[in-house]
Amino acid sequence: MSRKKRYDAELKRQIAKIYLEGRRTGANLAEELGVHINTIYKWGEQYREDPENAFRTSEPREYSDDELEKSNQRIKELEEEVEILRKTVAYFAKASQ
Repeated sequence: MSRKKRYDAELKRQIAKIYLEGRRTGANLAEELGVHINTIYKWGEQYREDPENAFRTSEPREYSDDELEKSNQRIKELEEEVEILRKTVAYFAKASQ
């Protein structure tokens, strides 16, 4: 299975600027980078709308203690369910022999 290529924000800015200035066509850039032409159009639109903040990634989210506690509790419940299912499968596999 192929993985999506990731391009850093600076490269996206440069590509969008080249495209918007008309120095290269979207099709030409897309072929060279190995991306769909719509990706070039999208990068251009994002850059045109807000050049300063285009392609910024969001900061990691901080989770509250309550959220972490709920998540840990849910993980524990799911682990217990998986264990019950494993035992059930083993029981029926043994019984069908």
